[in-house]
Amino acid sequence: MTGENQLVDASPRTPDGAPVPPAPVPPVSVPAAPVMPAPAAAPEQVSRARRLALPAFTLASVVGAFAYVGAVDPNEPGHYPVCPLFRLTGVLCPGCGGLRSAHAFAHGDLVTALGANAMAVVGYFGFAVFMALWLVRAYRGAPAPRFAPQPRYWWAIGAAALVFSVIRNLPFGSALAP
Repeated sequence: MTGENQLVDASPRTPDGAPVPPAPVPPVSVPAAPVMPAPAAAPEQVSRARRLALPAFTLASVVGAFAYVGAVDPNEPGHYPVCPLFRLTGVLCPGCGGLRSAHAFAHGDLVTALGANAMAVVGYFGFAVFMALWLVRAYRGAPAPRFAPQPRYWWAIGAAALVFSVIRNLPFGSALAP
């Protein structure tokens, strides 16, 4: 073929005659449209009954436990197990007398409750204060009280329990023994 009717392919070719692929075109960056923040959702209002459910359930559980201990006398043998530490060693632990204390407390006999286990009575009153605070805050819609003492307070409580245990096992501390 000669002249004008000949189609000329001017594209580059590899040594074996295959066409060379075109060079990749760099992507064009298009600025993104600004994203508008979604409108803030209104905080969901929780009903008063739902807020009071957990503290009321907790209080009902504790009242039920005290009612049971108040109805079944721990001073009569066979109703409750004996403290394992006391049974094995004869040593009174900080919890020994706690059921007798709860029984007397449930019957309104504070003197007998203190004589059975004074540390438990302090715990009963501490729990009562915490529950009152929790119920009032739940009623008002405030967050629940947070009981998270620093480690030094836990050490102080442990030291007080240890001193209480040692004194109630000594002859001069027999007033603290149940």
